[in-house]
Amino acid sequence: MDFERFNREILPPDEGAMRRAKARWDSIAKPLNSLGELEKICIRIAGLTGSERLSLKKRAVVVFCADNGVVAQGVTQTDASVTASMAEMIARGRSSVCRMAEAAGAAVFPVDIGMLRRAPGVRDLHIRNGTGDISRSPAMTPQEAERAVETGIGLVRECREQGYALLATGEMGIGNTTTAGAMASVLLGIPAECAVGRGAGLSEEGLLRKREAVRRAAACNRPDAGNAFEVLWKLGGLDIAGMAGLFLGGALYRVPVLIDGFISAVAALTAARLCPGSVCAMIASHCSAEPAAQAVLDALSLQAVIHAGLRLGEGTGAVCMMPLLDLAVSVYDGAAAFADAGVAAYTPQGEEML
Repeated sequence: MDFERFNREILPPDEGAMRRAKARWDSIAKPLNSLGELEKICIRIAGLTGSERLSLKKRAVVVFCADNGVVAQGVTQTDASVTASMAEMIARGRSSVCRMAEAAGAAVFPVDIGMLRRAPGVRDLHIRNGTGDISRSPAMTPQEAERAVETGIGLVRECREQGYALLATGEMGIGNTTTAGAMASVLLGIPAECAVGRGAGLSEEGLLRKREAVRRAAACNRPDAGNAFEVLWKLGGLDIAGMAGLFLGGALYRVPVLIDGFISAVAALTAARLCPGSVCAMIASHCSAEPAAQAVLDALSLQAVIHAGLRLGEGTGAVCMMPLLDLAVSVYDGAAAFADAGVAAYTPQGEEML
């Protein structure tokens, strides 16, 4: 794929729209910058879309479903069959992300990008039957990784054409905290102990197996840490590749995309390493309980809003962010200005926060 071309095609943020959004926040009868990161995010969205008028009501969660061969190494509490079972629950509107998305006014789109077993109701964009066992071989071929990234980009184009103004990344794939941990270890240059956590719940013995699998994956595949695409196809998962494409598509088609937890953040970091300009479309929702989650966000220079020890996956943390954005926009759109209240406006008294 021509990632350099993508990066050239990604427009820089509209500074005029950002200035107007900042001026609107500063005119509201409240202390300056007092909604903190929420104000910054609204300003960034204005820069991405090119308009200070924020409209985020039509939103969706795209859940990439895929299996991971590294499950054979005993790195998970459940077996791979759970991926398709849970994907079917998502398609039926019964999973955690579906219930939360309904409350947040979001649609949920489950996508089979590489499951071992098909699930009814899940959109078939299947590339292969799961990945290889990364502790023994590459996860996939470069061509398969390209197709997965292209799938994510194409889904953003479709969503934009249908009027969606806010997207969230979700995933369902047993073993994907292992693939994400392996990628984070290489991309950040940190040891397995700092990159790998307990995922959906592992014993001490299981955690040791998981860390050893990540070490073997790096030794077996020898990915070039300076080549994010190579790290992706050698160590990653089809779900991570699809989410990376979603972030690239968000930047190309000017649609903000919410990062979910650790796995989603690793996909965002991959997209950022492939096309640095793509960070303009990324919004960090929460900092996962996984050990390298904060390090990944730091590498993106993004600040999570929610710190609640979340580790459910499916896109649930990103959905938690949606009502917070709604609350911020309600103030941005409708709160009284200093002039309306008949009081003097606040003026900066120290270092600007935004």
